[in-house]
Amino acid sequence: MTKHMNLSDLEVGYDIPALPGTDEADIQTPCLVLDLDALERNITKMGDIAKAMGVRHRVHGKMHKSVDVALLQERLGGSCGVCCQKVSEAEVFARGGIKDVLVSNQVRDPAKIDRLARLPKLGARTIVCVDDLANVADLSAAAQKHGTQIECLVEIDCGAGRCGVTTTPEVVEIARAIDAAPGLKFAGIQAYQGAMQHLDKYEDRKAKIDLAVAQVADAVAGLKEVGLECDIVGGGGTGSYYFEGTSGVYNELQAGSYAFMDADYGRILDKDGHRIDQGEWENALFILTSVMSHAKPGKAICDAGLKAQSVDSGLPVIFGRTDVKYVKCSDEHGVIEDPDGHLKVNDKLRLVPGHCDPTCNVHDWYVGVRNGKVEVVWPVSARGKAF
Repeated sequence: MTKHMNLSDLEVGYDIPALPGTDEADIQTPCLVLDLDALERNITKMGDIAKAMGVRHRVHGKMHKSVDVALLQERLGGSCGVCCQKVSEAEVFARGGIKDVLVSNQVRDPAKIDRLARLPKLGARTIVCVDDLANVADLSAAAQKHGTQIECLVEIDCGAGRCGVTTTPEVVEIARAIDAAPGLKFAGIQAYQGAMQHLDKYEDRKAKIDLAVAQVADAVAGLKEVGLECDIVGGGGTGSYYFEGTSGVYNELQAGSYAFMDADYGRILDKDGHRIDQGEWENALFILTSVMSHAKPGKAICDAGLKAQSVDSGLPVIFGRTDVKYVKCSDEHGVIEDPDGHLKVNDKLRLVPGHCDPTCNVHDWYVGVRNGKVEVVWPVSARGKAF
């Protein structure tokens, strides 16, 4: 457990949902529960896949925001480091012992650039994305001020329609500026196609990635023409890693949700037309919730509402059951259809959240369970680190 926190000083039900050794039945709800066996299998499997493809896997820390999970991914999955989205988030991982950290985003605010330039002093390789020439001078000045080195990836907009440049000449121009700037090092290309990760059909996702791969390959060739090599060509998510990993162009994957899984990702289909949560990956993350009322026939009320989860990608799914269905939520309540009256007050249910990333960000703790007992309790280390 990180931060040298003494769990025994914390009060169950006030500070923390459970302590190691607690029976699963006695965990306080609502809280995040990790099935440690499933989590470890997911992490090991992705590590083996990346190794077989001959690429690195840089795990996406923004998904779990946990130093403990990142260290587990390093130990079991052979991850080369983490990527995250914010400087404060990157600081959490660097302070927690992760030695290779990519801020897979732009950093433009002067105070944030200054903090970024200090990250290498924590012992971490520090990498950031750039999509604007003006950013190069600011990053260079900060690195020189602190006597550090910031590595830079030129970000390509390969279909997400957010950050990034779109043409090879723009990539080359920015890369050359980085290469010439004191305190900076050109490290390669960031090309994550986020817009297609949740397209249901495998063929639809492949068509989008084929376009991205061609775009990135052209940029890599253009950089070689001016003598610049890419140490990193990064991208790939849980819905597409097999495309980037076998492309011959990408050499670093950035999948995150594979480790936990959620209901939205679970619905997408693999090449054989099967849902990816029914063979490719296992559900390892759950919101544990309790039935608090069954005053109405056919309707149970649980204690996991909007404040326990994010519903931007849809409502949660009740794990392992078809007789009951989570159908509605308000701030503190979840409404469960129970037409045959199977549930009773204090029954516990595991919910698969619609979207794991923002759901994890509203909790303080992960409760890791194995064989019906709490084995570990980990803090959501970077919760609230949004700047």
